[in-house]
Amino acid sequence: MEWKQHWERWKEHVWWDQELKDQLDVITKDEAQLEDSFYKYLEFGTGGMRGVMGPGTNRMNRFTVRRAAEGLARLIEERGEDAKRRGTVIAFDSRHRSYDFALEAALTLGAHNIQVYMFQELRPTPVLSFAVRQLNAYAGIMITASHNPPEYNGFKVYGEDGGQFPPSPSRELMEKVEGVKNELTIPIADENDMKANRKLIIVGEDIDKAYNDELQTICLHPQLIQEKGSEISIVFTPLHGTANIPVTRALQTSGFTKVTVVKEQALPDPEFSTVKSPNPEEKEAFQMAMNVGESKDADLLIATDPDADRLGLAVKDMDNRYQVLTGNQTGALLLNYLLAERKHKGILPKNGVVLKTIVTSELGRKIAEDYGLHVVDTLTGFKFIAEKIKEYNKNGSYTFQFGYEESYGCLISDFVRDKDAVQAALTASEMALWYKQQGKHLYEVLEEIYQKYGYYQEDLSSVTLTGKDGIQKMQDIIQEFRSHPPKAISGKKIKVMEDYHTSERTFLVNGNVEKIELPVSDVLKFIREDESWFCIRPSGTEPKIKFYFGVQDANRKLAEEAILQLKMDVMTKVQRYLN
Repeated sequence: MEWKQHWERWKEHVWWDQELKDQLDVITKDEAQLEDSFYKYLEFGTGGMRGVMGPGTNRMNRFTVRRAAEGLARLIEERGEDAKRRGTVIAFDSRHRSYDFALEAALTLGAHNIQVYMFQELRPTPVLSFAVRQLNAYAGIMITASHNPPEYNGFKVYGEDGGQFPPSPSRELMEKVEGVKNELTIPIADENDMKANRKLIIVGEDIDKAYNDELQTICLHPQLIQEKGSEISIVFTPLHGTANIPVTRALQTSGFTKVTVVKEQALPDPEFSTVKSPNPEEKEAFQMAMNVGESKDADLLIATDPDADRLGLAVKDMDNRYQVLTGNQTGALLLNYLLAERKHKGILPKNGVVLKTIVTSELGRKIAEDYGLHVVDTLTGFKFIAEKIKEYNKNGSYTFQFGYEESYGCLISDFVRDKDAVQAALTASEMALWYKQQGKHLYEVLEEIYQKYGYYQEDLSSVTLTGKDGIQKMQDIIQEFRSHPPKAISGKKIKVMEDYHTSERTFLVNGNVEKIELPVSDVLKFIREDESWFCIRPSGTEPKIKFYFGVQDANRKLAEEAILQLKMDVMTKVQRYLN
């Protein structure tokens, strides 16, 4: 169907929704924007369905949410009466329209007589993941756009294991969604009827308590926290999102008493008005926390994104200035601490496994292998880590120890099956206290890790390409690298090209090919003769194509120079394709 036909359908139908009607009237004056709003339906990527809010099939609104929920309802119906009885848990974050979208999803499921459990107030993504298994639900829905700008929202679907749908069920779900012929006429149930019939049950405090109880089990030194928790000063900012209550509750329950929440960023705010971006990956997001930290002489600064699955840390360096750690650095610190202390306590299993993504630092592999653990790479997206946890729990081949990705997401314990900033905040606080008792700051510990395993440096460049033309440009860039792989970058030969679209690892020196045992994904990774690498990946949730870089050297200065040179040379090549 041409986009103009979609537009005509909407014009005829949304006259009763004044907000959407007004928005439609505005974009009607701009044909390029109008086409972008209607030329396709929002798709599921690594983080589910996510997009700008507004009218149109390619936007987040009540009708595209109903369409996604209708697809899920049809999938659940095919699974039978038990799946419908077990039902779906729905949670939402602090963004514009999040509650409305959650209710739209609930009422759409209700029209199929599917049981719904819904939080009445905002909750983090990890709590939704936990609640799915706690309630023995068949599925979960999280309304969130994570760290995206205020104009975005999204719809993430979770399976009965509490993990986001991996590729196979995602494809099945999309087939169901694509089978919905008219998103504007999807029937919905009556909210009051659903509540009266207990088909819509409001959940909250019992889940919160059970989740907080589980959080306390991840502490390796609970007695130390109870006795010495007042000796460490922590500043925390939820960046106007969902993490304020669960993080402060977890810290206080365990025994951390000197926790200061950044007042200006404590309350939910869908505009995220005090930051340019509500993303702990951005150093600017820490500015207010740094100001408070200076006044409190805080040992540790913690920031979480709106739905509390990503965590950022800032710690003082040798010059007593706060430095924001990268996701790779935070992951290395947490991994090193957890494995060392579990080994010391005699609870580190011989079949332990660490899970990381293909664009996450190789430093994690070095640390884990030093402790005799197995390391498994997954595609980008925490759903692939959750999928592996489920597999290992079922077949008993490995015991999960830690999972993380470079984009500031990690998981300590698998009672949640998505990245969990609340778990990470608690463990980071314990880690900082533990090392402080030994007279060390976390920055010193990080330096010790580098000195032991080598200076691993990573970087990321993102190119934003919006609209229909932008998608085509992204495809052209990655296809150019695929069809004409570079033989060398920065004077160093490329020895391996990994093409996750064809599932082939090609050794460029001799032309030998190996199969990559991972799901198909439009990603390329190039590994140079010195083991440094770069990776090209179109984002699954944003109009961006991302370029990841990694190097390693025994000398810090040489590693820093190498990462800058690699990044500059690759992006110069990319720029030629953009011009």
